[in-house]
Amino acid sequence: MKKHGYNFRDYSFDYESGSPAALGNYLAQCILQMGQQDGANEQGNYRSKSYESVNPPLQVAVPGAPALVDPNSWQPLKLTVPIDQDGHRMLECKCGGKPLIEYDGAVDPGGRPVTTLQAFVCPDWGKVQPFALHKKDRNIYQRDGQEYWVYHDPGAGQLPRLEMNDNNQASSDYAWNFALVAAWSGLLDPTDGVLWDISPGSTGNILYYPKNLVELRDFYNQETGRDAGSGHKINPRTGQPYAPQLVPRGDFTRVAAEFWAEGPDKETVAGHWFALLNYVNDQPGLVKKFNGKGRLMTDLEWDVKSYFALAGALHDAAVTTWGIKRWHNGIRPISALRYLAGLGQSSDHKSPSYNPAGIPLIPGKIELVKKGDPLAGDRKENVGKIKFYAWKGPFSVTDPNTQTAGAGWILAENWFPYQSEEFITPPYAGYISEHSAFSHSAAEVLTLLTGDEYFPGGLGEFSVKADSNFLNLEKGPGVDVSLQWATYRDAADQASLSRIWAGTNPPFDDMPGRLIGDKIGASAFLLAKKYFYKDNDHDGYFSFEDCDDTNPAVHPGAPEICDKLDNDCNGKVDDGIPCPERQ
Repeated sequence: MKKHGYNFRDYSFDYESGSPAALGNYLAQCILQMGQQDGANEQGNYRSKSYESVNPPLQVAVPGAPALVDPNSWQPLKLTVPIDQDGHRMLECKCGGKPLIEYDGAVDPGGRPVTTLQAFVCPDWGKVQPFALHKKDRNIYQRDGQEYWVYHDPGAGQLPRLEMNDNNQASSDYAWNFALVAAWSGLLDPTDGVLWDISPGSTGNILYYPKNLVELRDFYNQETGRDAGSGHKINPRTGQPYAPQLVPRGDFTRVAAEFWAEGPDKETVAGHWFALLNYVNDQPGLVKKFNGKGRLMTDLEWDVKSYFALAGALHDAAVTTWGIKRWHNGIRPISALRYLAGLGQSSDHKSPSYNPAGIPLIPGKIELVKKGDPLAGDRKENVGKIKFYAWKGPFSVTDPNTQTAGAGWILAENWFPYQSEEFITPPYAGYISEHSAFSHSAAEVLTLLTGDEYFPGGLGEFSVKADSNFLNLEKGPGVDVSLQWATYRDAADQASLSRIWAGTNPPFDDMPGRLIGDKIGASAFLLAKKYFYKDNDHDGYFSFEDCDDTNPAVHPGAPEICDKLDNDCNGKVDDGIPCPERQ
C-alpha cells in the first residue's frame, strides 16, 4: 500500500466524505460486528465450553491405540512436536528465557498457547447463523443435557459402527472402509511402475454417486485406488479429445493429496476454492455473465457477485459439516486402523490372531507377520501382528528436500496418514468429510455462476514441476504433474478422493459430504441471486438484464405504460399512472 501511495493507517469511518478507505473501514467494521454475534464465539477464541472427547489422546509416537475407549468416536492426538493454536510448529519455544520442557498449558514468545495436544476445533459451529440454510433442513437433537443443531443430517445409518466381538454387517462395513484407506496408502509410491493417465480423458465425469454403504464397494476400487469416473471423450469447447497425461501413480496421488491438503501455512479447504475462483476469473475464455445470461459485467461487479455467492455456500458448508461432526463425532483412520489391527484379523477364523471385529486381510496390502518376516523382531515379538503395505510415514524422512519415504511393509500399529508430523490428522471429527462438502458446494456455485459446468476452455489445471519440493513431506514429484479437470465437479471429486489417498477420511466420510455439498451450493446460489436480481412476475425466473424477465421491451429508461410492470426500473410500478382498469 505504501508503494502505491496509500496510507494504511487511515482508520476513518466517515464514508460520507467520499473516501474509499473510509468506506472500506466502515464495511469491514460492519462485518466484524456481525461476527461478534453470529454464534461462533469469536470472543472466546471459538472454543467450546462443553465438548469433551470420550477418548483419551492417542500418542502418535507410541505404537497402536492403547488408550482408545470407543472405536466409534473421535480421538484427539498427542503430537511429537509443539504447535500453537493455529497449528504452526514451534521450533524453539521458550518461556521466560527457559526452554519449554512440558509444552501443554504454556505460551510462546508471542503469547499464544503452545501445546502438543489436539483440541476439537470449533465444535459448536453448527449453531452459527447460516446464509441460506433453512429450518426445514435442520434437526435439533438432545444428548447429555446439550442441544445439537444438525442441517442435512445424513443419519447414523450412513456411519457404520464397530460392534465388539460381533461379526455383523455394521462391523463389516466399518472394517472395509478403513481397510481401503490402509490399502490405498501403499499407492503413494512413485517407484511401483504403475502409470496412470490423469487427463480428463480418463478421469472425472462421475455419472452416479452411491446412496448407501453397500454401493460404496462398487464405487471405490480397493485394488487400483481409483473411483467410478469414466472420463470425458472430448473437450466440448475445442471439439478435440483431451491429450493423455501418463505419470507414475504415486506421483499423482501424492501431488493431489498435497495440493488439496489443509494445515499450517496452507490454504484452508474453503481457501482452495477462492483460489480456483481467482484462477477461473483470469481465464480468457470466461464470459462474465451471471449464470451465463444477460449483459457482460465489469471485472469488479463480477468479483463482488461471484465472491459473495461462493462465500455464502462455503459458509453454509462449514455450518452444516461441523454440526454433523459434533453430533456424530466420527473417528479418524489413524485411530481406527491402529485399533482394528490391534484386535487382529477378521478374515480367517482358522488363522492366527483371529477376531471377528478385527481388520480384513488383503493379500499384498494387509497381512499377518509370520516367522522369518523382517518385521518379526529379534525375539519374534511381532509374529502374529498385522502389517500394512503403506507409506512409511513422516518420521522415516529426515530431510524432505532430498529423501522420499516411499511405501513398504510396516507394522500396522505404526501407521500414519500422508501428513506432516505437526498435523498428522485434522483436529476434529471425520464424519462427514469437510473437503467433500466444501468442494461440492463450491463446484455447484461455480457451475451455476458461470452457466457452464466446464472450466473456461474446457480445462482447468495446476502444474507441479519435477523435484520442485512441492510435497513438503518428502522429495518429489519425480516427473512433471498437472492436475487437470474438465468440470468444476471433477475438481471437487478429486478433492474428495484426495483425503482417502492422504489417509484422513474413509469412504463413508466422503460420499455424504459430496451429496450434501451439492444441495448447499444450489441453495446458496439461489439466495445470492435474489440479492442482485428480481423475479418481477413471480414465475421463478430472475431477470439478468431487464427489470422484467419475460418482456424484452421492459428495460431501464423505457417509457412508463399502464401494464402493472416497472418499465423504467425505478422501483415503482406504473409510476402512479391512472390506469383505467384500476379506477
